[in-house]
Amino acid sequence: MPAGEKGDSPLRLRHKLILVFLAATLVPLGAILWMSASLLRRSLDYAATEDLDRLSKSLEGIAREYYRQARDQLKADAAAGKLEARVFIPAAGSDWPAFVEQFRESGEQERFFLSEPEGGRLNYLVRRGPEVRLYTRTLNGVRMEDITRQYREARDRIERVRGRDLRRGFTYTLIVLSAAVWLVALGGVVYLARRISGPIQELTAGLLELAGGDFAVRLEARGRDEVGRAVEAFNHTAAHLEESRDRLLYLTRIASWQSLARKMAHELKNSLTPIRLTVEEILAREPDAGRPFLQQAARVVIGEVESLERRVRAFSEFAAEPPVRPEALDINALVRERIRLLQAAHTETAYEVDLGANLPAAWADADQVRGILTNLMENAAEAAGAGGRVLVVTAAGDGGIAVEVHDSGPGLSPEARRSLFEPSISFKKNGMGLGLSIARKNALLAGGDLREIPGRLPGAAFRLLLPQVPASGAR
Repeated sequence: MPAGEKGDSPLRLRHKLILVFLAATLVPLGAILWMSASLLRRSLDYAATEDLDRLSKSLEGIAREYYRQARDQLKADAAAGKLEARVFIPAAGSDWPAFVEQFRESGEQERFFLSEPEGGRLNYLVRRGPEVRLYTRTLNGVRMEDITRQYREARDRIERVRGRDLRRGFTYTLIVLSAAVWLVALGGVVYLARRISGPIQELTAGLLELAGGDFAVRLEARGRDEVGRAVEAFNHTAAHLEESRDRLLYLTRIASWQSLARKMAHELKNSLTPIRLTVEEILAREPDAGRPFLQQAARVVIGEVESLERRVRAFSEFAAEPPVRPEALDINALVRERIRLLQAAHTETAYEVDLGANLPAAWADADQVRGILTNLMENAAEAAGAGGRVLVVTAAGDGGIAVEVHDSGPGLSPEARRSLFEPSISFKKNGMGLGLSIARKNALLAGGDLREIPGRLPGAAFRLLLPQVPASGAR
């Protein structure tokens, strides 16, 4: 595990599978248990309906009998004079309560009624000549109105239950709910299975494409579990393989050019040496009369021969394989050294630096690095021209030490980009057409690379990447 990920606690794939299994079994099980308990409770309620019917009817009979006995006892005690009566005489008729007034006007001889609002007392009205007497007695805590209300509610509930086909309703409800729970659980399992298997399928397809030679394939990492880390490792491996393939192809092309360069250098050298010697011999033997013209012509021929000889030497250097002696290098110091050297030749070009602090030492051949930096900075100064700018940046990154060279020149055309690092023959002054090819070849041989990058200035930009000093710290 990388050092930056030691504190992470990603959900492992096996844990996900366990959670999927638990979700696919426990959740439906819990739903079924809940539904079964609910249906059982309703079934028990339905089974107790007949008992409730019998109990309510029995309660009604008991209440009626209790009420009848209470009335008879109250009437007997009133007749025997055991109870004190409240007497209402006609002279005070205007002060009689409403229920007494209603009783007198009804013409009844006697009336029993319960007290309001709970019915906890039994009242007895009776006529004694012109008088009306009221006897009352408690029912020893029995509230007849409560009994009547509970009996009415029980009867209403019994009628509602009897009005339903509960057996069929319970059956249909159980079927529908069970099917719904099963479908929801199935959908959840399918969704989670797809979320887990999808990245694995993508990774398998990516591996097949990579095995087929498509090194540009990349996958999208969607998590931090084993699959997500495998996708990241796949992308890193694919990028590394693509970079290694490009380097190998480039070095292979360079090797082919080197072989051709050796042959061309040998043949051109064999032809140029006799030409130069012959022209010098003609100039030495020519009479003085025609010497001025011949000297001028000889200088032109000798100059062109010398130009061709320089290209022959360049091809010889390009074809050569000098020994590489890597050592620990202070890149910032090398950059300052190259700038001091080149500023004398490009006084009208402004060199600027942005050097990284505390850079690790690079591990490369000092002469090769100097040659690469000289080539990049020289090209940048020539592209920027008088009044232009060249920016050199150093930093640590991408597992090595990076040196970037930016210029304010016109930039590169699409045609130039396509053959930027390919060997070519240039006939411009002091130009061989091999500088960038040799520079990249040396960077690759050192374990790094040389690439074109987007520039900070309007012109072209290149990045030289060099490896750091190995952990063994060889000196």
